[in-house]
Order: sequence, then structure tokens, then C-alpha cells
Amino acid sequence: MELPEKFVERVLRDLGAGEGAALCAALDGAPEVSVRLNEAKCDGAGIPDVVAQGAAERVPWSPQGFYLAERPQFTFDSDFHAGAYYVQEASSQFVGHLLRDVPTRGARILDLCAAPGGKTTLYASLAGPEGLVVANEIDRKRAQVLADNVRKWGTGNVAVTCCEPGRMADFAGWFDVVAVDAPCSGEGMFRKDAGARAAWSEGNVRLCAARQEEILRAAWRLLKPGGTLIYSTCTFNREENEGSLERLSAEVGDEAVACGAIAAAEAWGIVCGRVGAFRTFRFYPHRARGEGFFASVVRKAEDAACRGRLPRGRRQPIAAVDRTTEAELRRWVREPERMRFGVVADTCYAWYEAQADAVAALSAALPVICSGVALGQLFKGRLKPDPALAFFAGLDRAATAVAELDEEQALRYLRRQEVAPAAFAEGMNLVAARGRALGFAKRIGGRVNNLYPQSLRILKGE
Repeated sequence: MELPEKFVERVLRDLGAGEGAALCAALDGAPEVSVRLNEAKCDGAGIPDVVAQGAAERVPWSPQGFYLAERPQFTFDSDFHAGAYYVQEASSQFVGHLLRDVPTRGARILDLCAAPGGKTTLYASLAGPEGLVVANEIDRKRAQVLADNVRKWGTGNVAVTCCEPGRMADFAGWFDVVAVDAPCSGEGMFRKDAGARAAWSEGNVRLCAARQEEILRAAWRLLKPGGTLIYSTCTFNREENEGSLERLSAEVGDEAVACGAIAAAEAWGIVCGRVGAFRTFRFYPHRARGEGFFASVVRKAEDAACRGRLPRGRRQPIAAVDRTTEAELRRWVREPERMRFGVVADTCYAWYEAQADAVAALSAALPVICSGVALGQLFKGRLKPDPALAFFAGLDRAATAVAELDEEQALRYLRRQEVAPAAFAEGMNLVAARGRALGFAKRIGGRVNNLYPQSLRILKGE
């Protein structure tokens, strides 16, 4: 499908004939393929095969990012299903570089427009066990996809919420970092998504800009004094990028202050700029190795007027557990002394103690789809583990038998097909491939009950 005519006219006008033509030609070329590794799952089991066996090159602005020489069949890679890496555009990984000099370890980070979860999982790795990432998505179906990706990443420090940004008003001044990867007209995705080309219109650009303005206002209120705001889009036009920043700057005035210098080597091909206090970074696919992307960063002044306290909840969905239950739950995690345990409905959960009160406050005030680590349900004093527990990087594998499968049997497991019982001990087993956990299964005599979630199973190639 050809590029939209009005888009081409604007690009040639704004960038000039030569530069504009180069961009349009790049948008008709082949997209780059890149992944970002999950440190928590690569330290022990090693580098995933998609990186180790291919002619992979590092993404220069992302310590865990790699370009792949070609696009593999991710669907048939057990490492992908284990959360050992995330398939993420190299350009998008730049948000981590924007936070390089920000103390993110232990921080409270809000990803306000989070689905499907690429940037959320990046922030979760930066925040660490002492930190908390609140990943919000207004669309419930997309929020479920986000929750699945968060569980698979396995850091245990994310709460997924599903609400309009304005509904979070009670948490004003609460977050150290607020990231807005705004819904946009998607011009930067034209190279890889024909649907983005078909949906584009000048009217949609204006609608997106208006929506972005509203989201940015809410984001600024939620950011604490001294905190960092990141604003990004996957589009090229000025109205949704610099224009959105100009409108926010006019509203907040001197509350917006510039961050320190952020290195961007000339060889990276990124176009750097300024909009008031905002530092800006543009990725054009004919200049930089990645899809079209715009990112910006600014700080909120330390003396900005803002309150920052835990709101009083209207309900308390998290219940405490008794000592006997806690003893059973503690044996499933490597560092139980760092965790707090509780029950939501009939499912037991664990949260890192450092942010457990914050999660309780969120759960009392907002619709939280998932948070922490779902451990499972108790039956006669024993835990029937939740699939999410298998993905948790802090799982204690001594809690149950481990069945290590070869790749063929692992794919059968991921399709919820029958798997050979030879590798399984009697009773509950953690299922692993290449040393990385995939889920649980229960052997009963000569049969293995496959407990992989129906919603996650591989359908392709059946």
C-alpha cells in the first residue's frame, strides 16, 4: 500500500525534497528486527539462542538491546515464551537511555499508556525489587495483553491498572517518573504496518494531538516535584510532538526544568533538539537504525506546588494470611523475608515489602488487574501454583520437582498437547526448557496434566 498522499506532501515540505524523499524511501524498505534481553532470566541460563546463534549486533543506546540479522519464528522459541527477551523496536528502547542518570532503582514509575508492555517491562527492570511500576491501559482487552506480558517478564514489581488517566487524580505528586507513550497517528509504523497507513488522516492527527494534550496534563499532576517526565510517540509530525510539548510548557511554565545533558552519539543518527525545557530526540528510519520515534524528557521543579500522599482507599481487596498459610507461601520464593503475602479473592499473592503499602493503596482506589506475583490457591494447606509463579524470577525451584524438556517437547507443552511423562516426577512439576521456566504440569501415574494457560497456548502451526 502506498504512503498517504497528504503525508508525503507534508514530509517533503517540512524536511525538504532530498531528506523527505529519503524518509519516504526508507518507509518502503524492510524494518529492523530487535529484542531486549531480560537480565533476570539470562544471568543463570545464558543468552537466548536468537541472540547467541545469529549475527546479532548491540543496540548502542540500550545495554540489553540487540539487532537480529533476520526475523526468526519467535512463536516457536521457548525462550520467548519464558520471558527471556522482549521483541521491542530499537528506537523505543531509547526511553531507558533517557533515564540513565535518573535514580530509578527503588523508584515509583507510572507508565500511563502501557499496552502491550515493551516499555513497562523495561521500566520494571530499571526499578528493581525495591521499586514499583504502575502500568495503566484504558482498554480492558489491551490491558489483559499487557498483564500477560508483565507476568511473563517475571520481575514481580508491576501493578497493571485499567482506567482513564483522570481517574488517577488521587495520586497527584506520587510518582518519581511518569512516562507517556501517547496514542498517536502512527506514522513511524508505516514501514511495518499497512494498517497504520490505511488509518492515517490529517483529521486523526488533530484528534490525537488533542488527546495527547489531555493525557500530558494528567501526567504532570501525577509527577512529584523533582520527578522526571518522558513523553514519546511513534509519529513524525510536529503537531503531535513538539506541538504537544509547547502546549504543556505554556500551561506549567517555570515548573518544567531541563534535565542534564543526555549523550547521543552522532553515529546513532538521532536528531536532537529542544522545546523550552524539554530535550527532544527524533528517530528517522533513513538516519537511525529503528522505526520512526519521537522522545522527550523534562524534570518537574523541586519547588512545584503539589501534594504527594497516599490517598484514602474506598475498599480493601487485599486480606492478610494466617501464619500457617504464610509458611506454605514462603517456601515458594527465594527471598521470603523481602516479601509480604496476602489474598485477593481466593488467590494468594506476594509483593515486595518495599512497595507493598503502595500496592495496597492502588488496589483500594483503582481497578487493578494484577500486581506482584500470583502464587496460586491453597488446597488442604498446600499451594496449587498459579501459572504466573513459574515466570517469577524469584521463584525457589526447590519448592517442587523440575521437568527439563527438549525443544520439541517444550513446544508440545506450549500447545497444551500431551507430553511424554518420562521427564516428570510424580505430582506437581515446574516445566522448563533451556533452563528457563515455562509453567507447571502435574504427573499422575503415566499421564501428565498440562497446566499451561489456555489463553497463552501456541495456536500457530497446529
